Amino acid sequence: MWRIKMHNIKDANRIVIKVGTSTLTHLTGRLNIRTVEKFVKVLADLKNMGKEIIIVTSGAVGVGMSKAGFDKKPDEITKKQALAAIGQCELMNYYGRLFEDYHHTVAQILLTKDVIEDEKRYKNAKTTFETLLNLSVIPVVNENDVISTEQLEFGDNDTLSAYVSVLTNADLLIILSDIDGLYDKDPKNNPDAKIIDVVDEITDEIKKGAGSEGSNRGTGGMITKLTAAQIATEKGIDMIIANGKDPMILYDIFDGKKTGTLFLGRGDK
Repeated sequence: MWRIKMHNIKDANRIVIKVGTSTLTHLTGRLNIRTVEKFVKVLADLKNMGKEIIIVTSGAVGVGMSKAGFDKKPDEITKKQALAAIGQCELMNYYGRLFEDYHHTVAQILLTKDVIEDEKRYKNAKTTFETLLNLSVIPVVNENDVISTEQLEFGDNDTLSAYVSVLTNADLLIILSDIDGLYDKDPKNNPDAKIIDVVDEITDEIKKGAGSEGSNRGTGGMITKLTAAQIATEKGIDMIIANGKDPMILYDIFDGKKTGTLFLGRGDK
């Protein structure tokens, strides 16, 4: 089935790529400069191929923690918001300078959940994305953690990336994380666990095999990725979960190599 679908993946033009905190940073919370530079280089090359690229990036709070001297994520919402404000500047500074080296321009878009729920704001956001892409700009999206409250937050960037995929009518969503894909059972407790190559339906059995916890620096886990897959695939958008430790894996995806787990879009776009 992978080979049957890969021609669609190769031909995908508008691509949302979500990159997690654990991929972007070291255990110290500081940016993993080598990985970030590779990530930007590959995306710039995909852009040169004619792809429309949208980045959904995590890492603001993690980077802010490092800069402010925090060893772990604080419980207080005000401190989380302050760390997000500190870290977001650092992230965009890196993205801006690195993409400029390859003659590409980035734009920051910070979203809260009310943009998805309010028709007028939804249309405004959609128009902004379309305008930026028409200008050949790379939107860099994150949740607006600085002002988000429980009522306004997506909760994790896996879910955010799925909503952005739907909002922009993307062809493909790629979630880069610190895992190789979706396993048939919890690999932490089952050494014989195997990666599921293709998922055409997210069953209760698959959900039971997913854990719920993310890392200390991030918010997501496999369960949030399955939620993202449901949102995207119901709108006809294919989704891939792959290990982002080496961003060169993106080339493997578009070369048609079996990589990570492919979730097949089921609904109408």
